[in-house]
Amino acid sequence: MSKIERVGVSLDRELLGQFDALIEKQGYANRSEAVRDLIRSRLDQEQLADPETDAVAGIFLVYDHHAANLSAKLTDLQHNHLLHIITSTHVHLDHHNCLEIIILKGKVREIQALADRMTSLKGVKLGRANIMTTGKELT
Repeated sequence: MSKIERVGVSLDRELLGQFDALIEKQGYANRSEAVRDLIRSRLDQEQLADPETDAVAGIFLVYDHHAANLSAKLTDLQHNHLLHIITSTHVHLDHHNCLEIIILKGKVREIQALADRMTSLKGVKLGRANIMTTGKELT
């Protein structure tokens, strides 16, 4: 682990109170760990702005499994991207709706392109990609 460096930050009392309430609600042991997580999150966002950054993602899709050929199209897209797909999970939510979660890795641009193709398919009701770096640049 790298050497710890102490820093001081001046904050408005009301802002600090709101921050303390938030980190208590989230279960942080102390302000330092919460600030470290905020910094890591912001650095992660900055790295994701580069389309060539190595990343991992979960693509979440809620869709009508009765939609014509949708299941086959999703399966084809996954088979055509085997080098990126790590795993997928299929859950039956009710008689009409399914949840598909696809975990993948690759460059940000590749992941976003695949997520866009999947979420735009006819019959997909809700689609969202949660993309983050692999964390190898963060300490």
